[in-house]
Amino acid sequence: MNMSIQNNASALQAFSNQVSVSSNNVANSLLDEFKADKAYNVEADNGQVQTSISQNQENGPRVKDPLKNDGSLKELSNTDIAEEMVVQMQAQNGFDANAKIIQAYDETTGTVLDIIG
Repeated sequence: MNMSIQNNASALQAFSNQVSVSSNNVANSLLDEFKADKAYNVEADNGQVQTSISQNQENGPRVKDPLKNDGSLKELSNTDIAEEMVVQMQAQNGFDANAKIIQAYDETTGTVLDIIG
């Protein structure tokens, strides 16, 4: 496997990580005080793709706590569902593009082997 295909394979893993982080954010979006994570895909020194994950420390919206009669507020999750949808769509497109490159490499290699064959 040449270096380019290894880079594409690492990108597949990175996009998969991004979807996992985003899915976790969506799954926990209704939990009070939940802090969403952000996954960024970055290029490593060797040209491969790595996922860097950090927690979004911004506060979620504060609303009146319906379970208390003292007027106290509670913090909701800081997960933005619309943003998570965009992240998942971008990750899916990146995953598809890298998978197609690997598929094209595989088909080309097969054709060359058939010709040599």
